[in-house]
Amino acid sequence: MEKVLVEVFVPALKTAYDMFLPADAMMYDVLKLIRKAVTDLSGGKFVSDENTILCYRGNGAIININMSVFELDIHNGTKLMLI
Repeated sequence: MEKVLVEVFVPALKTAYDMFLPADAMMYDVLKLIRKAVTDLSGGKFVSDENTILCYRGNGAIININMSVFELDIHNGTKLMLI
């Protein structure tokens, strides 16, 4: 399974986390994993809900969670934002 290394910035925490994402995973599954990881890594300071979204950090475009990491052309070094 190929993985890509991305940076996930969380504005509420003013913190960025490096994460490996499986290239063949669907983004709705990836979003669940990222939400849990950020909650755990922040010691519970970040609490996500059903309104938590993932977008591209550069332009703020919301990521379609019904596509895979590969289909979205998310690759090593891609910068994302969890809001």
